[in-house]
Amino acid sequence: MVKYKEDQEREVTDMDKEILNYTQNRELSWLRFNKRVLEEAQDTSVPLLERMKFVAIFSSNLDEFFMIRVGSLFDMAHTDANRRDSRSGMTPKEQLDKIFEAAAPLYKERDKAYADIKKQLSPYGICGMNFKELEQNEKKYVKKYFKDQILPVLSPQIVDANHPFPHLLNKEVYVTANLKFKEKSNSKSMMGLVPIPQFVSDVLYLPGHDIRYIRMEKVIMEHLDLVFSKYEVSDANYICVTRNADIAPDDEALEVSDDFRYLMKETLHKRRRMAVVRLEIAEKLKPDMEAYFCEKFNIEPHQIFRTKIPMKLAFIFAISDKLPESMKRSLTYHPFTPQNSAHVQDGGMMRQVKKKDILLFYPYESMNPFLKMIKEASVDPNVMTIKITIYRLAKKARLVEYLCAAAENGKDVTVLIELRARFDEQNNIDWSERMEEAGCRVIYGFESYKVHSKICLITYRSRNEIQYITQIGSGNYNEKTAAMYTDLSLMTANPAIGKDAVEFFKNMSIGNLDGTYEHLIVAPTSLKQKVLYLIDEEIRKGSGGRIIMKMNSLTDVDYISKICEASRAGVRVDLIVRGICCILPGVPGYTENVRVMSIVGRYLEHARIFSFGTGASQKIYIGSADMMTRNTEKRVEVACPILDDNIRRQINHYLKVMLSDNVKARVLQSDGSYVRKKAADSQVDSQAAFMEEAIHAKREEPDKDRTISEWIKGFLENIRK
Repeated sequence: MVKYKEDQEREVTDMDKEILNYTQNRELSWLRFNKRVLEEAQDTSVPLLERMKFVAIFSSNLDEFFMIRVGSLFDMAHTDANRRDSRSGMTPKEQLDKIFEAAAPLYKERDKAYADIKKQLSPYGICGMNFKELEQNEKKYVKKYFKDQILPVLSPQIVDANHPFPHLLNKEVYVTANLKFKEKSNSKSMMGLVPIPQFVSDVLYLPGHDIRYIRMEKVIMEHLDLVFSKYEVSDANYICVTRNADIAPDDEALEVSDDFRYLMKETLHKRRRMAVVRLEIAEKLKPDMEAYFCEKFNIEPHQIFRTKIPMKLAFIFAISDKLPESMKRSLTYHPFTPQNSAHVQDGGMMRQVKKKDILLFYPYESMNPFLKMIKEASVDPNVMTIKITIYRLAKKARLVEYLCAAAENGKDVTVLIELRARFDEQNNIDWSERMEEAGCRVIYGFESYKVHSKICLITYRSRNEIQYITQIGSGNYNEKTAAMYTDLSLMTANPAIGKDAVEFFKNMSIGNLDGTYEHLIVAPTSLKQKVLYLIDEEIRKGSGGRIIMKMNSLTDVDYISKICEASRAGVRVDLIVRGICCILPGVPGYTENVRVMSIVGRYLEHARIFSFGTGASQKIYIGSADMMTRNTEKRVEVACPILDDNIRRQINHYLKVMLSDNVKARVLQSDGSYVRKKAADSQVDSQAAFMEEAIHAKREEPDKDRTISEWIKGFLENIRK
């Protein structure tokens, strides 16, 4: 069965061909996005160790790209080879050729950036060493450590007629070498293979005051004579395979039953054995070895990439923990703690939300008010139910503890958790088991639709009436990423939105995707149609129309065509798209009134905002969906209107600042390239501006109706903090 290919499902027809004039291929657009990440590593205004982290982020992004997107295209090339991409007209094979062509120079650019940063870190005592660079006492230390701690746990293998080539695990590093028996001068050479155990540290730190380290693969390579003591060792190298991590419908659309968790575990096991899409090598291969690996992994030479930097870079993030405070100030970003929102007072959160809508802007403002609200609800005798959709959670999640406490306190707690959140499956499986044990009702969604929405509903009784508090956001309920991703989180007691949320959770519980709602727009049924309708409203205004949309990716051809139509009608369109953007702005006759910009900086831009019109008639929505076919047609997503005038002003301010960014913003050109904005008298770094605003924001005046006991309680809470 052919896998479902997000945003690849449409063939190019004669009617579609016009769109090729103002669109670009999504995979090449993604590679350009990752190049913008790499540019942060090359930016001398970014602290050195943060630049090194951007190298690691770039590499991790590239790993995932090859596992998912490249893997998916390889499957298409074998099963549906003649299907053409609806935005570039290319077949899967043509797309793959372009990807490998575009990826090769990025490797060289990344390797150079890493080498430059590594050299600049050396005067600070942060030194990644080769074995030959070690001092004599360090060499002795490494050898002793290897013999005592590493050699006993290694599982070396030889590959010959009696020992077949083993299965190599995805993204694990293996040391390789050619071997010949010492005692047999005419013996044939064979391959020696040493897996680096997953429980062994990626680097070995050397004794001393500086942060000097040597990577474990280099330690093993240097001591292969001890590993293969009966052999002559030559051509030492280390390699790493990247495997297709995509999941076919048979895996992804599993029957939702009591065995669902077990089936997901089986899927994770299968992922480890899928086909190789890329081979990374440290040293240049001889022609016979290149041919050997191509045969064993069923790949072509262009799928082999030589890398001069570590194949695992997670250790970079641990280095900053080893730095003294004085050095941290020079090498890392100035520390920033998400601030208490100026719109939140001390005291009970539920009471405040009942009085007015509250919007939190992560990571500039803390997630704590939302968590505090759930904690309050878990013990409030008037609260009857808490319902929430969960896509990704942190490894340590206070939210889960509060939900479990609520269930243990007799509340009806329903958690719709998505077990197919790619690469977070195991974490979600573990949390689902914990919540079920506490008495939460855990459900898993739909066979063919991932539940990606971020919505929480608290139902409580007040004076014998049922009332609601609803939270809707653009980001996951993940306490770790809430300090790293920019997201919006709306908390409202609006009864109409609450009734929509009740209907939403009822529909999710009974497997109904066709629900209707008064205010919420929900994919896969109404979100796409509503946004297209709102664009049509602006089209009817002609040059008086105004559209601003912020998202992670824009690939859906229906949206792209409609935005082009708006541009032709004279509507001014601003798109803030962090990642993939398949529409090309500024194309004469098509997208002359469209401007596209991308912001890549300290924080990952993740908020989704959709604004239509200006003034009193302006309509603003926030939600979980990008303008991608997978989001609008293959996922359950929720977007919510902003009905409060003060919050509308907040969001308009955020959009204005982002559109003014001329430091971290790049502007998309009609040829698909990105350029920085021209230097201006005043420099605007939107993320830095939002941090400053959060720090210096004036707290709103306390509620005059607040009781003395509530004031004392808040005062004591502040003292404890």
